[in-house]
Amino acid sequence: METTNSNIDHSIYAGFWKRVAAHLIDCVIILVPLLTIITVIRNTGDSFDENDRNVLTVIVGWLYYAISESSRAQATFGKRIMRIKVTGIDGNRIKFGKATGRFFGKFLSAIIVFMGFIMVAFTEKRQGLHDIMSGCLVTNSEEVFRKEEISLGTGASAI
Repeated sequence: METTNSNIDHSIYAGFWKRVAAHLIDCVIILVPLLTIITVIRNTGDSFDENDRNVLTVIVGWLYYAISESSRAQATFGKRIMRIKVTGIDGNRIKFGKATGRFFGKFLSAIIVFMGFIMVAFTEKRQGLHDIMSGCLVTNSEEVFRKEEISLGTGASAI
């Protein structure tokens, strides 16, 4: 069981609805290049079925999220608009590999009737299952991030 650290400032963690809004913005942003690529492929006369669209959608989404969240901005465009960012448990920028794990962890969060996403509303650090699995936090970027306020769940400091 996770120990609660009463020194944690919960305002540093991005809430459920703020994260949902960022995701919806990102869906619109991803849709434009995705539809463009699909249109170009179809206009070349090549066959392009539903499985091809699904694979392309996963690849475009993976690259968009993993590159954006491991960038200096630590956020997709939707997250930047909502003023939130992805960090490691230690508060530092994550690498592409960790961002990749976080992206693919979202499939597990979705498969279990979206409970992995709904967890964000109820966990102490506002983490979804994919965040916990990948060792990430989503924080409000306008807040000053103080590492000593983050508990690793053992009562130990994240420093």
